[in-house]
Amino acid sequence: MKLVTFSAGAGTLVGAAEPEAGLVRDVSALLPPDTGLLAVIERWAEFGPVLAGQAAGQPAVPLDSVRLHAPIPVPRRDIYCVGKNYREHAAEFGRSGYDSPSRSEELPDKPIIFSKATTAVTGPYDDIDPHHGVTNELDYEGELAVIIGRGGRGISRESAYEHVWGYTMLNDVTARDLQRDHKQWLLGKSLDTHCPMGPYAVTADEVPDIAGLELETTVNGENRQLALVKDLIFDIPDLIATLSAGMTLLPGDIIATGTPAGVGIGFTPPKFLVSGDVVEVAVTGLGVLRNRVA
Repeated sequence: MKLVTFSAGAGTLVGAAEPEAGLVRDVSALLPPDTGLLAVIERWAEFGPVLAGQAAGQPAVPLDSVRLHAPIPVPRRDIYCVGKNYREHAAEFGRSGYDSPSRSEELPDKPIIFSKATTAVTGPYDDIDPHHGVTNELDYEGELAVIIGRGGRGISRESAYEHVWGYTMLNDVTARDLQRDHKQWLLGKSLDTHCPMGPYAVTADEVPDIAGLELETTVNGENRQLALVKDLIFDIPDLIATLSAGMTLLPGDIIATGTPAGVGIGFTPPKFLVSGDVVEVAVTGLGVLRNRVA
């Protein structure tokens, strides 16, 4: 099932999207009043069977007639992100001079975890604010994101997928100069609108072979990133086990799994984003995330 948060007037609604038919079904009547997608995920044992059995009979409107928001417009807490989690990207980042403290191209021996503020989240087709005057080096990072369903602490690799509700995509937009100058990643990753997300939250049962998915990022139609999820250095069970070791994961938590080679700083000279650029991120079966730099 592909679930969305959408609006077609005042307020936001939860919908079941049918992209092949170009439709979205308003499933609000199947949920308690004012229930958002985060609450649906949290109470999936209750709402999942209802949606699976009855969503197809709910009123439908054309997908292109509504505004799609990020599936979880206001996450409960910051997005968990993973740095240098594809081999070729780890090397290009090391060569770029934006890493700290050195230009090492060595692969990490443990996952590099950082966070991205919830206020950075924006919709799948919304404009990206370039924040002129704050940054002059704007970059893109297409990523597959995991949505936690059942929370927990001390989750093992073997049981990790039991805690995955589903998947979405995001663009980890990055102010590289802030990332470099502050010698940490939170500020450079967290400017407002710098986490486009969506368009869909796709339930795990629709993605039987997560490792076989292909991620592609284009800028103005030019291919920049192309990789298979199986190329992750630390796979999804690794990431869930690492994060939950001593820290409780909660339903609705979002884990961005990392970006492949081909980001702007990987080119000589770097290819930073400028106003008017259009970035598209696509993952097999998860749709296309499309955002213009304002």
